[in-house]
Amino acid sequence: MTTVRTEDYHAAGEPFRIVDTRAGGVAPVPGDTVAERCATAIGPGGSGTAPRRGALDDVRRLLVQEPRGHAGMYGGFVVPPDDDGAHFGVLFWHKDGYSTACGHGTMALGAWAVDTGRVAAPDDGEVQVRIDVPSGRVCATVHRAAGRTTGVTFRNVPARTSARKVPVATTLGMAEVDIAHAGACYASVAARDLGLEVTPAELPSLVRAGQEIRSALATHPGTWHPGGPLLSGVYGVILYEELPDTPFGPHQRNVTVFADGQIDRSPCGSGTSTRLALLAEDGRLGEGEDLLHESVVGTVFTGHVAARVADGLVTEVTGTAYRTGEHLFTVDPYDPLGTGFLL
Repeated sequence: MTTVRTEDYHAAGEPFRIVDTRAGGVAPVPGDTVAERCATAIGPGGSGTAPRRGALDDVRRLLVQEPRGHAGMYGGFVVPPDDDGAHFGVLFWHKDGYSTACGHGTMALGAWAVDTGRVAAPDDGEVQVRIDVPSGRVCATVHRAAGRTTGVTFRNVPARTSARKVPVATTLGMAEVDIAHAGACYASVAARDLGLEVTPAELPSLVRAGQEIRSALATHPGTWHPGGPLLSGVYGVILYEELPDTPFGPHQRNVTVFADGQIDRSPCGSGTSTRLALLAEDGRLGEGEDLLHESVVGTVFTGHVAARVADGLVTEVTGTAYRTGEHLFTVDPYDPLGTGFLL
């Protein structure tokens, strides 16, 4: 009987299933760094969305596939950090494989680290949780009041734009796409350019458009990252719409279609970083201004540019993360469904 223990959170509605590899149930992942462990998890000849199947990937599929999970499930394996400068590392995963960045997951991990006592936190004030991810070192600042977590601010690796107004043909018409990197590569397109609105009712069309755009950009040089193939290639397509500005800055609603047609229920943490980089380049986001970023389900992140560095813009995205439960999953050796299935 295989057993795997998880602790589950959501950040702005997007699930995050945490597996602490120290707790057992998951074999150690070889590698000297989190990036190397991610490459090991993917396996030689695999890719982020098409990993080779191995012992670790059996666990991923067990937790994300039905009847224990669902196609929209997201999670991470907590692994050792690259060095003593971080509290721990994480390998992010989803239905189709592994990702190099995850803002909502970083928020959830910050809350989890404080909830479990892995990182000591005050009853009032804040504490930084430093996390090594495949794209670099990120930070979750956990905000506390009266003994509970009230919010989490995710400081990402530098964000930068790499291509603007790339023409892409879709079945809904031509679109001009902007490409930016912030731990992963995202393509942004105005939903109205395709005659769409960011609403739950239009999700089938939004997902189709996202898949078509991602496929069309497969070989575009703007999707390449100097860090190599692990960080290259479009991970998510952000379809956004403009809303009336707030007194503090721009206001947008988006749906992010990631991997092979999955929908981010949150406003997408790393994707928000790329939106900030693009808005700043356009002069839409002034110093001290915030982007109010809504998701397709109405949840909100706020983001701003914290600093300018040689590699781009350091962004900070703030949201909430809540614990939803814990599980001890099992696989009966006589169960013909094994690790499960996807619909």
